[in-house]
Amino acid sequence: MDNSPLQVLTVPTAPYPDQRPGTNGLRRKVYVFQTRRNYLHNFIQSIFSSIDLRDRQGSTVVVGGDGRFFNRTAIEVIVQMAAANGVGRVIIGHHGIMSTPAISCVIRKYKAIGGIILTASRNPGGPEGDFGIKFNTANGGPAKEAVTNKIFQISRTIEEFAICPGLQVDLTTLGKQMFDLENKFKPFTVEIVDSVESYANLLRNIFDFAALKQLLSGQNHIKIRLDAMHGVVGPYVRRILCEELGCPANSAINCVPLEDFGGQHPDPNLTYAVDLIESMRDGQYDFGAAFDGDGDRNMILGKHGFFVTPPDSVAVIADNIFCIPYFQHTGVRGFARSMPTSAALDRVAKATKIELYETPTGWKFFGNLMDAGRLSLCGEESFGIGGDHIREKDGLWAVLAWLSILATRRQSVEDILKDHWLKYGRNYFTRYDYENIDIDAACEMMEDLELMIADKSFVKQRFAVEDKIYQVEKADNFEYTDPVDSTISRNQGLRIIFSDGSRIVYRLSGTGSDGATVRIYIDSYEREQIFEDTQVMLAPLATIALKISQLHHRTGRSGPSVIT
Repeated sequence: MDNSPLQVLTVPTAPYPDQRPGTNGLRRKVYVFQTRRNYLHNFIQSIFSSIDLRDRQGSTVVVGGDGRFFNRTAIEVIVQMAAANGVGRVIIGHHGIMSTPAISCVIRKYKAIGGIILTASRNPGGPEGDFGIKFNTANGGPAKEAVTNKIFQISRTIEEFAICPGLQVDLTTLGKQMFDLENKFKPFTVEIVDSVESYANLLRNIFDFAALKQLLSGQNHIKIRLDAMHGVVGPYVRRILCEELGCPANSAINCVPLEDFGGQHPDPNLTYAVDLIESMRDGQYDFGAAFDGDGDRNMILGKHGFFVTPPDSVAVIADNIFCIPYFQHTGVRGFARSMPTSAALDRVAKATKIELYETPTGWKFFGNLMDAGRLSLCGEESFGIGGDHIREKDGLWAVLAWLSILATRRQSVEDILKDHWLKYGRNYFTRYDYENIDIDAACEMMEDLELMIADKSFVKQRFAVEDKIYQVEKADNFEYTDPVDSTISRNQGLRIIFSDGSRIVYRLSGTGSDGATVRIYIDSYEREQIFEDTQVMLAPLATIALKISQLHHRTGRSGPSVIT
């Protein structure tokens, strides 16, 4: 057996112009990574090169993914390149799988310089699907724009990458693996860790597991249904909810992570979580939840499939926050929501006199506020909710938060929400996604729309639909000045705000791998009519949103791909 040190190579390469990381990293079709020479290597080298060599040498990096197709291939390359770039230790989830919240937890626990997360979140997987790479920094959260810009600039001029091609890692065996590299003074270490344990231990210190166990498996326990959608959360649900908290094994479905998510679209919403919705309809389950591919998003359902919108979900958690022991100890420093998210949380913040922040879309903005000690709970309309225990949204945390509320209040999900509306009024909210639109057509439409709403004559304009009249009070392209570091984020979405508080928001999304996605968000506040159908209540504003943008005409699309 050859025990000589492993060779480190410097390989020449040529740059690609399209490796700018978006809000959620770099996402492309799998075939792009498979067929473009050194496409993966270039981006990984750009990540490592963005970190100062002095910080990199001997450091710890966390690596894991949602188990989608190409995950293991990418991990092998990342480990080989980490070794060649001076990293001292790489911590990897067992079988290369680790949820995004767990990676954030592990980065913080082991004081790593960062983590590389292999996921395209809720996008489809498999050989024909999507693959993504996201870099999280030492706080456990997504890299800030200054870092992603640096990665992009490096990727545009890259000429070579460093790799140790002979280094082979066993992802199936827990424990440490040591490797000697040429020109290295210390051995390079790879540590394969239990993907669930560190994260589960964190949750034990946040929630009252005894009370949750009583709710889920004690006398008069409730029945729940959890759908992991063949994503990364399956093992976490089984270990924490079933084994530790006593839920019957059949409470959890689709819990085996699959490279193609079982052919499903691992997006926890009313369009794609059909297995869960069907199983909830007959009323045998009191509580239901679904998770996305990498475990940071969640959807909450009550009995008979009663749907809780994400903005309502974070507002209810905020209003009942002291049902969670963690917040009894830490107190509540602030609430925050992304700009497109409905203003339901604002009403709780106002009533409780807790600071409310409105940020652009992207968890890094929340992370900055948390690191400064200003924020405890936040949420966004795309099914993401989280606390300051980590620096990512956290699907399982949100479910345990809801279960903690149920354990304390002993009411149904529907009754809790209806009580909330009676107390605060209701923000009717929906989002229309127009996916895979021609990029040029989408950009042109958004540019023309911005010109229209920027005209002074647009303010005070009135729009009438049936017996409803809406008058424009304010219209702009949302701009955010970070209260922590004063950085300014411009062009974060077009807002039309009406005199009654209703809003229409238009955004071009950067989370897809194919074409453009135009999202229209509609938010309408009602104090009296609080038990009506959402789509009926929002139909007038939806009509106005399409009329103003001329979206159907400009894009050739007759309707949205997804309504949430």
